[in-house]
Amino acid sequence: MPNLFSLDGKVVRNVDLPEAFKFPIRNDLIIRFTNAYQSNGRTPYGSYWFAGNRRVGHNMGPNHGISRYPRVAGSSRGVLLSNARGGRSAHHPVTAKNWDMKVNRKERTYAKLSALSSTVSMDLVKKRGHKFTVESLPVILEDRFENIEKTKEATDVLVNVGVFGDIIRSKEGTKIRAGRGKSRGRKYITPKSILFVVRDKSHISKALKNLPGVDIARPEELNAYVLAPGGHPGRLLVITEGALNDVRGWKI
Repeated sequence: MPNLFSLDGKVVRNVDLPEAFKFPIRNDLIIRFTNAYQSNGRTPYGSYWFAGNRRVGHNMGPNHGISRYPRVAGSSRGVLLSNARGGRSAHHPVTAKNWDMKVNRKERTYAKLSALSSTVSMDLVKKRGHKFTVESLPVILEDRFENIEKTKEATDVLVNVGVFGDIIRSKEGTKIRAGRGKSRGRKYITPKSILFVVRDKSHISKALKNLPGVDIARPEELNAYVLAPGGHPGRLLVITEGALNDVRGWKI
């Protein structure tokens, strides 16, 4: 049974977890939902439909000793075809492509419960790379934690509980993206760290929003992608007692 911690890191009492945390871990459902979630979030893109065709090309016909290839009038330069310099693209991306993937409602629910159950497993959370010193998961805090608005006060609580090491891991793991995205507003890649689940985000979000890799969600906002980013189960979860009581109402 996990412990309920006060803001100074002391154990108040043991807490019995809801049935939602005891669902069998199904990696196939988590990956299925994650792939659909990422695919449905893509923005359609494509090339201009007339690109490479904005030229006039003629061929001289047979019996001239050169290939019948569309060329600029009075020149030997080829145009229009895909193997010509400046010609059209053979298989360019089109905005009409459908990226949407459907996942059944029951599969979505099972994937969420499966990802939620993985947050209890010490082995899976450590395998995912998270750093912590607590002896039981998930980390449950008093509801007073939701009223904190200062980052210094929030970090003090995380240090007292024993999960601040994961914030440091995320900060040290931040790196420059390899590829074109560096110049498109997404220069850095930051590893995911702690997921905070609270009933009211209005105050605590001010204290946590600048910590690297942190996500903040209400119980009704949880899904398999938030609980298992990238399809990898076992995220380090910090939840308040009130939010945990809301999860008790979930039915399988």
